[in-house]
Amino acid sequence: TVTHRSVELYDRSSNTWTPKADLISPREYHTASILADGRVLVTGGWAGSGTSDSAELYDPFNDTWTSAGYMSTRRQSHTATVLKNKLVLIVGGKSTLHGGFLDSAELYNPSTGSWTTTESMSTTRLFHTATLLADGTVLVIGGSRGNASLNSVDLYNPSTGTWTKRASMSIPREYHTTSVLEDGRLLVAGGYSNNNILSSAEIYNTSADTWMPTGKMNSERCYHTASVLTNGAVLVAGGEDNRQVIMSSADLFD
Repeated sequence: TVTHRSVELYDRSSNTWTPKADLISPREYHTASILADGRVLVTGGWAGSGTSDSAELYDPFNDTWTSAGYMSTRRQSHTATVLKNKLVLIVGGKSTLHGGFLDSAELYNPSTGSWTTTESMSTTRLFHTATLLADGTVLVIGGSRGNASLNSVDLYNPSTGTWTKRASMSIPREYHTTSVLEDGRLLVAGGYSNNNILSSAEIYNTSADTWMPTGKMNSERCYHTASVLTNGAVLVAGGEDNRQVIMSSADLFD
């Protein structure tokens, strides 16, 4: 496969795509986060010949990319979450193509352009989700430790820079999705679990620290997307099933 530098911008009012300035470096399995000032932070990823530790910033007003320095370690298949204090939390991933699984975390400060390390998670994780909660904490769910899917959950507190373990899911999951529902609960859907692709879903109650099963999707899915609609429903689309068929179908959770 070819790792790309190209960038496109979608305009929903005209339903059109427009090419924009290329990335400084080619990347896949990277992250892209919208900062409070409208810039976009892109971090890490596979660069074609190795895992990247570099980051870059896109200025949508000038259509330009500039360096955002370097993370403390090379990462791909990690997560990036913009915190309420405007810092960006980078979590987990792996540092090589086939190994180097990471439990480490670090913070990017857009105001100073600096990177600092913070406390590590309870376990290595990649292919996990990281969700900003209403109280400003970040819940990191599932993923893989490299040789097995995970059901464990870690909570990051930006005020203290520390992690605490939370209640585990009923089923280990990686390549799943996590969506924040209107009432603040989290919907975790599908994913891959130790050689099996899942149709099941479960809901996490953030205040009670409890999980409960909910209705299954019509098809098992991993590598899918989940979007919260304006009416509060969650649209789960695409992905791959147990037959390794790439899917065009969608499910709606209401």
